[in-house]
Amino acid sequence: MKKIRPIAALAAGLVATTGLAACGGGSGGSNKGAGYNAATDKVINQSDKKGGTLRFAISDDFDSPDPGNTYYAWSQNFVRLYGRGLLTFKPAAGSESNQVVPDLAQGPGTPSDGGKTWTYKLRSGVKYDDGTPVTSKDVKYAVERSNFTDELQLGPKYFKAYLQDNTPAYKGPYKDKSPQGLKSIETPDDSTVIFHLSKPFSEFDYLVGMAQTIPVPQAKDKGLKYEQAIVSSGPYKIDSYQRGKSMTLSRNPNWDPSTDPIRKALPDRIELQLKQSGDDIDNRLLAGSLDVDAAGVGVQSGTQGKLLSDQTKKANTDNPLQGYLRFASMNLHVAPLDNVHCRRAVQYATDKVAMQSAYGGPLAGGDVATTILPPSIVGYTKFDKYPQKYKQGGGLDDSTLAQAKSELQQCGKPTGFKTKISARSDRPKEVAMAQAMQQGLKQVGIQTEIVQYPAGDYFNKYVGAPKFVHDNGVGIMLMAWSADWPTGYGFLSQILDGRAIKPSGGNNLPEENNQKINDLFDQAIGNTDKEARAKIYGQIDQMAMDDAVDIPIIYAKALLYRPPNVTNVGITQGYGGMYDYLNMGVKK
Repeated sequence: MKKIRPIAALAAGLVATTGLAACGGGSGGSNKGAGYNAATDKVINQSDKKGGTLRFAISDDFDSPDPGNTYYAWSQNFVRLYGRGLLTFKPAAGSESNQVVPDLAQGPGTPSDGGKTWTYKLRSGVKYDDGTPVTSKDVKYAVERSNFTDELQLGPKYFKAYLQDNTPAYKGPYKDKSPQGLKSIETPDDSTVIFHLSKPFSEFDYLVGMAQTIPVPQAKDKGLKYEQAIVSSGPYKIDSYQRGKSMTLSRNPNWDPSTDPIRKALPDRIELQLKQSGDDIDNRLLAGSLDVDAAGVGVQSGTQGKLLSDQTKKANTDNPLQGYLRFASMNLHVAPLDNVHCRRAVQYATDKVAMQSAYGGPLAGGDVATTILPPSIVGYTKFDKYPQKYKQGGGLDDSTLAQAKSELQQCGKPTGFKTKISARSDRPKEVAMAQAMQQGLKQVGIQTEIVQYPAGDYFNKYVGAPKFVHDNGVGIMLMAWSADWPTGYGFLSQILDGRAIKPSGGNNLPEENNQKINDLFDQAIGNTDKEARAKIYGQIDQMAMDDAVDIPIIYAKALLYRPPNVTNVGITQGYGGMYDYLNMGVKK
């Protein structure tokens, strides 16, 4: 997530590499207010000093750096350095960071027609890095290409689901060459964009805060190849992007700070190295030769002790509840998990405490989960459909295992069955979770094979592609998810609404398509009463757990390290509890 992506956020990898270039820049900033958990509710080491190089690294790669074709939470956070959507999450820490604020737009949307029409006015004077002006037509085109083409499948399809369609159906700008394009997005002048929806959408300002409203001039679009020639509307432009290796950014000479009240644009240069070893990233952060782990999901298990046993190092750490869920999805079309009782057997037999320990325990892993909605999301209610008991020395007790065996009996598999568990190959802690799950299921006769796929293609080519899942019998898939925005709709719709199922790049991994749940999503999002919406989101959570399609494992926490060299550091809840990248700087 947001959400990832969703969020989906990235963790640590296995490929070693050399360090990044040393940073430059002037001194400045203050350590006032720094300390353990200091950045969870306020921005610390505040500074306006410009200069230097801000150095990121991550264990894998973008799904895509194209703002219209990305979904990972860290990517949504990062692309704001070179792109400006209509709105964005406020660069702040704590609860303030869940607010969306105007970015490319002058202000929030003006709703009319009972929430079915939304109008936005663009700021004047915004230019791309080549000096041409940004227009409302570029925002319209960005939404058309990201939602209505066969090529761009990695991001969500909210706009496609809710915008009024053409008659006959709009086939996207690559196939429909008419100058009018999608008629339900109007651009009466270069600074106005109007969205006409087929039904009310009360949280539409959150939706336009996603990266898909970052403008794209049609003449510069190259489809899937656009990621190699992205046009910048933000303070930085992309100098180079080598998939699997690196990305470098430098200042956009045509960015005008008077048009952009939320960005400081402090570093002269930004470097991102890709497919790095998680342990190497940690070591370089501690050594001061790296500034940010872009994944934002915390240090490796071996680094935790080094940080917590040294009070100086601990003072540069944060341990936020990240607002996302680590869970396992069970595909409804992979036998015998097409039977609800087989799925419920897995629910009971999953040793969540062992999986929590495998990821880092309560501190760096999180709290054991029983619901799909995390406690920080609007609509959360506490319940437990599949209560578990544990032995004093660890492991599920006999009464819980008996519940699992009873469900196996009811699904016609009294001695168990075989299936596969997927995990991301460059995330050793996730692989360890899969191994812990495997051991727990084995106690009731469920035999599993662990299959591993790289994070950069995990959803595009593998678990998010239903045909691959069916053909290869991948019954259980590990993932993490954060809210696209902090409500039940922003968290649940892309993982539980049947209309979110896609041929690739999907996040509804179980392929849940319960019409009652789909109808409740529409009922909720059209309601202007926040409390009524929250109640419905809680109902959806309960219904999905009745269907037993997802196994909540832990409400995620992370132990994050911030080198003292980095300025303007704060935890953004808008992007799932990682550091906000928008205004970071460095001091010598």
